[in-house]
Amino acid sequence: MATWKSRGLRGSTLEELINRSNERYLEENLALIQKIPTPITPINIEKETRHITLAYFDQKSTVDYIGVVQGIPVCFDAKECAFDTFALENIHPHQVAFMDSFEQQDGVAFFLIYYTSKNLFYYLPFRHLKKYWDRAQQGGRKSFRFDELDLSYVIDTTNSQVLIPYLDAIQKDIEERD
Repeated sequence: MATWKSRGLRGSTLEELINRSNERYLEENLALIQKIPTPITPINIEKETRHITLAYFDQKSTVDYIGVVQGIPVCFDAKECAFDTFALENIHPHQVAFMDSFEQQDGVAFFLIYYTSKNLFYYLPFRHLKKYWDRAQQGGRKSFRFDELDLSYVIDTTNSQVLIPYLDAIQKDIEERD
């Protein structure tokens, strides 16, 4: 039997967990967060199934999710990492620019990283990412290591009604800014 190898579903489980968490937050009237679709132009569509088989991206996508939490605008991008080192090439300059502008408008921007080998979710505040990003731009390492992270931003998923309870991390992020 042939082995199926595809990168196409990478991140879909994480996305589904986030979507279900966001639905729960909406049900509890705590937040309104929406997935931002990546704009595409279809080239080939199967007539019978109406599935898109070939398409191209219209423009660069900014972030995966955007919304509001108790009156505070938030945006974030979801990433998976299989190793203890996260390569910054997984983040694009236009994303950093968007998040930087978002925070300048008093929004909260962050990355939600799922470390698959550790089975843990990590909330990376944009200002922390910016430190690693600037270091790379100045000729330093083009990645950051798990041991460089502030472990107080590890998301505790035990005893939670929400699959990925990231609102507590947003609260911590906001408190540290003040």
